[in-house]
Amino acid sequence: MIVDCAVYEAGVRRPGDVAFTEALEAGRCQPDAFVWIGVFEPTAEEFDAVAREFELHPLAVEDAIHAHQRPKIEVYEDTLFVVLKTARYEDATESVHFGEIQLFVGDGFVVTVRHGRGSALGDVRRSLEKSHDLLCCGPFAVLHAVADRVVDDYAPVLSGLDDDIGEIEAQVFTHERSNPTERIYKLKREVLEFHRNTRPFAEALHRLAVGAVPKSHPELNSYFRDVYDHLLRVVGEIEDKRDVLTDALNANLAQVSVRQNEDMRAISAWVAIAAVPTVIGAVYGMNFEHMPELRSTWAYPAVLVLMGLVCWGLWRRFKRAGWL
Repeated sequence: MIVDCAVYEAGVRRPGDVAFTEALEAGRCQPDAFVWIGVFEPTAEEFDAVAREFELHPLAVEDAIHAHQRPKIEVYEDTLFVVLKTARYEDATESVHFGEIQLFVGDGFVVTVRHGRGSALGDVRRSLEKSHDLLCCGPFAVLHAVADRVVDDYAPVLSGLDDDIGEIEAQVFTHERSNPTERIYKLKREVLEFHRNTRPFAEALHRLAVGAVPKSHPELNSYFRDVYDHLLRVVGEIEDKRDVLTDALNANLAQVSVRQNEDMRAISAWVAIAAVPTVIGAVYGMNFEHMPELRSTWAYPAVLVLMGLVCWGLWRRFKRAGWL
């Protein structure tokens, strides 16, 4: 349940393994120290000890255990509760898989709760431990590092979506008689879901960027502003992809309509051509006693030639008109 537990003093991690109870004591007693506890998909029973030790609000604890929350920032007395949505793209199924990272940030502690496979925090911790100046800013430095990693991990998702959208555009305007409507609609749903899970995140980051969150470290405002700007670019790209897919869907429907009209014109043209021999054959098949040119030697070949010439003339006319 607890992936990692560490105490940081003056921007440096305390060496060796630190027990949970020792980490709590150090975080409370040392003015320049804080404890960072990383948790992965805990159950209610597993998370109970952490919740009791840090006096976390029951509503926030419930959100952290069950996940499925939208990105947000909430303040519970002296504790800040932050929800971030992670994302990863699976190219084989052309789908975006979402996870969650919740952070409890308070005086002398930060607890990260991760759900899903996206945006693992081991590398974040190791990278942050090399930035002693940032770690000196306390638990909010961890919040910045986690938020930065989550936003950076959106880039591969955008790249995967961009590749599939390019394939769809080529498929829509190809001469092959294919209909990618289902693929377009499914990918658009993924893009819309991606937008729903990133747009509220921008609102939360803006509060951190302008220092509108209680007890936020003023030196980190510019760092949060950089992440906020990056996220705005991501949201803008998602909206562009949503519009491109809408245009592709409309273009595909127009292509289908044009192909249907072409098919109807071709069918009508062939029916008109086939009507000529049908009518002439019907006349000669009525078995009257006095038939036109019945006793003439060249009557039968002449009628065949006439039917051929009329059919060829109609075919040529329809071909020039673009019906065939």
